[in-house]
Amino acid sequence: MLESPSILTTLVSFLLVLGILVVIHELGHYLVGRLFGVKADAFAVGFGKELAGWTDRRGTRWKLCALPLGGYVQFAGDMNPASTPGPVDESLTPAERAELFQFKPLWQRALIVLAGPMTNLLFAVLIFAAFNLTYGRLVASTEIASFAESSTAQQAGLKVGDRILAIDGEKISEFTDIPPLVVPYPGRTVSLAVERDGRELVVPVRIAEVVDTDRFGNETRIGRIGVGAGTVEVVKVGPLEALSLGVSQSIGVMKMMATGIGQIFSGERSVKELGGPVKIAKYSGEQFSLGWSAFVGFVALISINLAFINLLPIPALDGGHLAFYAAEAVRRKPLDVRSQEWAIRTGLALVLALMVFVTFNDIASLSIFGG
Repeated sequence: MLESPSILTTLVSFLLVLGILVVIHELGHYLVGRLFGVKADAFAVGFGKELAGWTDRRGTRWKLCALPLGGYVQFAGDMNPASTPGPVDESLTPAERAELFQFKPLWQRALIVLAGPMTNLLFAVLIFAAFNLTYGRLVASTEIASFAESSTAQQAGLKVGDRILAIDGEKISEFTDIPPLVVPYPGRTVSLAVERDGRELVVPVRIAEVVDTDRFGNETRIGRIGVGAGTVEVVKVGPLEALSLGVSQSIGVMKMMATGIGQIFSGERSVKELGGPVKIAKYSGEQFSLGWSAFVGFVALISINLAFINLLPIPALDGGHLAFYAAEAVRRKPLDVRSQEWAIRTGLALVLALMVFVTFNDIASLSIFGG
């Protein structure tokens, strides 16, 4: 087991992760807003009191703020950083009105809001694509070459030489297709379609409850059926295939996140598995101590996480604003400002309550508290 990194390393790496991803996210909003002619009053990394900043020739205040847990772009016409539409000054000229966010067509407003999480997702895709281009991809046949100790697949009657064709109806083309259909579902029973001696068999297999421990002693509950591949090759890929793989890998991560949240709501997983800023900081330091490759891969995962969370239909998040625009498209008119303001306040309260909960969750899980 490796020694945990110092508090300074943890803090610096956490700020590095958050700083990079917040800037990328907000640049997505800002650049698409500029594309459509919307004036930005402020571009902030962090919340609260301004620590440093400058104002550019367009009148945008670029600033670094005291609370490093996010950021925002406040467009002209926004009442606050949560993008609540403010009252309109009737004395504004048509040119000045044209720079206000709320006077832009619905499709432009939606694209400006969507640009933040999509930029985070694109960033992760590019990181994965770079890894694929540099290291290649793993290729292994779906034929079972070995079994782990206490393998539930072997207990279910599978044999060395069986070729896995599908899991719960999902086609398996390569051995690397198996983990996404097994790892997130400890405790479930799945149907494995296998080929044996030219015949197809369907066998029910229980996914074991396994606690995986990483090099720093962090424990994660994952699912395993205990099958091993034979010869594994590393195949070089070109730029287009690397990018295509990056897209599918990023989508796969988002699917696993959605599955995990669904399992928490259904009771299949404990709420203790939810992580917040303290846990992200802890993992940031650990991955940084393992080298740049591990750290950059971790940044990609957190970038996808940030995109996923921001797309949830919660007022005050990007997904909440997109939900407002969907309602506007159906109603053929926007929700009134007061309704939006109350919805955003409620969403903000929910987000803050969740932040407090996951932070206490994180602290309770630390080894100094017996976690």
